[in-house]
Amino acid sequence: MSRLQRMHQAVTTRNFPCDIWLIVAAVSLAGIGWVMVSSASIGLLDNSFYYFRQHGIFLLLAVLACVFMMSMPLEVWRQNAALILLVSIVLLVVVLLFGQEINGSKRWIALPGPLPNLQVSELGKIGLIFYMAMFMSRFAYDLRLRAFTLWRPIAVLALPAGLLFLAPDFGGMVVYTTCVIGMLMMSGASLVLLIGSGGVLAFGAVMMVALEPYRLARWTSFLDPWADQFATGYQLTQALIAFGRGHVTGTGLGNSVQKLHYLPEAHTDFIFAVIAEELGMLGAIVVILLFTLFIGRAMWIGRKAEVAGHLFGAYVSYGVGFVIASQAFINMAVSSGLLPTKGLTLPLISYGGSSLLVIGMMIGLLLRVDAETRHRPRRAPTPYKSRREPRLS
Repeated sequence: MSRLQRMHQAVTTRNFPCDIWLIVAAVSLAGIGWVMVSSASIGLLDNSFYYFRQHGIFLLLAVLACVFMMSMPLEVWRQNAALILLVSIVLLVVVLLFGQEINGSKRWIALPGPLPNLQVSELGKIGLIFYMAMFMSRFAYDLRLRAFTLWRPIAVLALPAGLLFLAPDFGGMVVYTTCVIGMLMMSGASLVLLIGSGGVLAFGAVMMVALEPYRLARWTSFLDPWADQFATGYQLTQALIAFGRGHVTGTGLGNSVQKLHYLPEAHTDFIFAVIAEELGMLGAIVVILLFTLFIGRAMWIGRKAEVAGHLFGAYVSYGVGFVIASQAFINMAVSSGLLPTKGLTLPLISYGGSSLLVIGMMIGLLLRVDAETRHRPRRAPTPYKSRREPRLS
């Protein structure tokens, strides 16, 4: 072991009981999010502190969810993974039949009293990650040695993805698909079949865009938003104006003009544009670097767990990493004009109770995987081997 590796092990293992860099990234992103939601929501309501207070409550609930997931052994989730996925699918059916329709899409279940609306597709990410991690840890050798084994998790993915298609929630479909394909790639499944499957899914996505008028309008407006800047290209042009006003150092915290009823959903879907306007290119780069650190630590935790034989925890970490990476990339790419408009929040930053609650649960899972790996640094032989595979001597 080199001197650099020994120093890294001393910092990450001996001095701290958990992955300190993951916590630094998560707390930093959550703090930036709270400040920027408060700034972006000024003027939306008569009570300027409404979103500040509500976002603070959501953050508190996210912390409690994180602590709860940290306290639960991973084996509990592995044994109940199929049930959790089934409940997620039932909830997706319920929201499709009885959900609240907003902007032409059924994604929310209205809860009684002061409780916020529940976005079921966010909770479905947890169920999907659990089931896929259970399957891949149980059939790890089959996925490597029997190429067509990967069709089974893809077939399972088709059910929640199809329900999201009917909602419609195209952004959620992309996040679900990216998560499963990424986890299969990390499990060592056949790259040839994965690339082929990705091609088929990409063709299906193109057909969905071409056959649905509102999606086709979004795509054409994304290619040239200034051609119809007051209708289909309105959101993107206002976001690009925010980026242009921000320059390098920004206009200053609270000095955004676009958030004043020019940029729609400034505190949710397009909050990255407000960050770029008020904090400038430097602030946007800091947010991107923090997401890179967060995702890198999630993958590192998964890799350590995989090497130690904790396969379920490893694939859970990979799944969380791919969900956060895909959702953050799509949100920032939409705000900067690299992708067509999608209704996805920026993890840990955008306003939204369901999103923050699920992100808190995911952080708790990562910390639990890290804690179990540190507590049991070697687990061999793994109990999840295929029965058809001989044990290694």
